[in-house]
Amino acid sequence: MTYQAPPIADMSFEDALRALEDVVRRLEGGEVPLDESIALYERGEKLRRHCQARLDAAQERIEKIVAGPDGKPTGTAPFDAG
Repeated sequence: MTYQAPPIADMSFEDALRALEDVVRRLEGGEVPLDESIALYERGEKLRRHCQARLDAAQERIEKIVAGPDGKPTGTAPFDAG
């Protein structure tokens, strides 16, 4: 029985990031045949987009959190990943 990777849309950010790191490691290793390299690159791009969407959603949630004591928005705080 072969391992089936979970659909990217169902992956957590952390799982998708680990999968993306694995794709990059395999591509950088240079031992993957051309056709598999192309498939890996395509999967890596989908994983990258998924991770970016999850980060964008997190940033949006953080910006919505900023409110005054009365619960009314006081503005937004920039997302600082650093």
